[in-house]
Parts: sequence; C-alpha cells; structure tokens
Amino acid sequence: MLQVTGTIKVKYDTKNVSDKFRKREFVLTIDEKSSFPQTILMQLTQDKCALLDGFKEGETVTVSFNLKGREWKSPQGEIKFFNSIDAWRIERAGMEAPASPENEIPLPSSSDMPQEEYKDDLPF
Repeated sequence: MLQVTGTIKVKYDTKNVSDKFRKREFVLTIDEKSSFPQTILMQLTQDKCALLDGFKEGETVTVSFNLKGREWKSPQGEIKFFNSIDAWRIERAGMEAPASPENEIPLPSSSDMPQEEYKDDLPF
C-alpha cells in the first residue's frame, strides 16, 4: 500500500468524463519544509469522488493511493505513456487511534478458565 502525507492545496469539482466514468482531482503538497516542496496531482474516481467532501484546502491529510500507467498509440502510430495517481482513502493526518488500555483486549487469566477437577494420570 502506498501512502503520502501532505497538505491539500487545491480541490477541484467532480467531472463527468463519460456517461460511465467520473473523476475528481486534487493537489497535495508534500515535503513542505524542504527546499523543494512537491505538488502532486491526484485523482479520485467513481464513488470515491465524495471522499474529498469532508476536507478543506490547507488541511493536512494522509492519502492511500495506487500508481497506474498505460500506453496509448495514436492513429499516426505515435506512442505516448500516461500515469495517474488514484487515491482510494483520505484521512486526517495523525488521527490514528493511540494504543490505550481500553482499546486492548485482555488476556484470559487462570480465574477465567473453566474450573474442572484436575486428575494427575501421567505415568511419570
């Protein structure tokens, strides 16, 4: 699984590319504190387009995504290559639930075990 954390720079509206396909693009800025911050165009497709609705520009998020690539040959025979970064989950950065005693499943103790009479019938 590929993930990246960054700040939402731009959110675009959902576009209907065809009757059966829609997409929504957004720009994520990563490595903001470096000398060379990166702005990455990502897309959501189909029912995932709504994932961006609950987020605002300027908000820091973690995005799970897939890299996709394809080859296209023009009618004139020219070959081009295209890449897309398809997001499939967006979460607020740092929202992972911390481990706490109430989230842990307790191990059974001896008092949780069935109380049966124990017979020592081992030959040694």
